[in-house]
Amino acid sequence: MRIVALAILSGSVALLASPTLAKDRAPTPQEQAAIEKVLRAEGFVAWEEIEYDDDRPIRQPVWDIDDARTADGKVFDVRLEPGTLKVLRRAADD
Repeated sequence: MRIVALAILSGSVALLASPTLAKDRAPTPQEQAAIEKVLRAEGFVAWEEIEYDDDRPIRQPVWDIDDARTADGKVFDVRLEPGTLKVLRRAADD
């Protein structure tokens, strides 16, 4: 019985750690419009992907924007706080 319980527990832990359970999602049309407004105000003219990253261990969820480009061609990865859309991180993407 003890071995069965350990096997079930091990399987449960593996499932929880599995990337197939990720909650990342694309923004709704309303969220997309609000995020794009913030990105333009920050000087970005284009970006690749916007996704809500809700599977960050221990950390708060964020909006992740990949490869946001400025008019002069510089590329950044940007993180926005959900709700307020405050810029949490703007890191040069090399």
